[in-house]
Amino acid sequence: MTRLMWPVLALLILMLGGCATNSPSGTEPQAWLKRGVQVKLPAPLLDKPVSQQQLLTATVNGKQQSLLVLLNADGKSLQLAGLSPLGIRLFKVVYDQTGIHTGQAIKIEGLPPANQVLADIMLSYWPVQSWQPLLPAGWTFDEQPLRRTLLDNEGHAVTRIDYVAQGGTRQPVSITQMAFHYQITIQNVGE
Repeated sequence: MTRLMWPVLALLILMLGGCATNSPSGTEPQAWLKRGVQVKLPAPLLDKPVSQQQLLTATVNGKQQSLLVLLNADGKSLQLAGLSPLGIRLFKVVYDQTGIHTGQAIKIEGLPPANQVLADIMLSYWPVQSWQPLLPAGWTFDEQPLRRTLLDNEGHAVTRIDYVAQGGTRQPVSITQMAFHYQITIQNVGE
């Protein structure tokens, strides 16, 4: 989940709303792909550790909101922390073998649940092979060099991730979620 849109995950968590104020025990690693379609998330394991700082800007219902996201994937777990532009911690999400653990310092209305943000980040970074066995029958990916699109069983685009080539890899720069009507742009900072 390295560059897997950690920022997207954080932003989605804030935007889709419904994050638990504090969740000491792990929740099921599941998320909605669209209304009525829920899937289990891939394991939080990565071949290469990732540590990034990203500025995420989410556009939901015509309104924009930005936050700084700190992403750390050590190969065994995924940790995501969201900070306000003033550096105030808004939330923290940890996804490990025991589930998803969330903590939210400030209640933010209208933001997606942590699982939803995780799903977006994982859709951006995890290999298609990790996702395909978990998708409903007939769902597929249209994989292009600088774009990944998740298609439902009727061939309609559900999520589109755009990338930029950088240092021999591709880095996500935007996530467009058609089913839930939001977009997240991602800018790496501190590189």
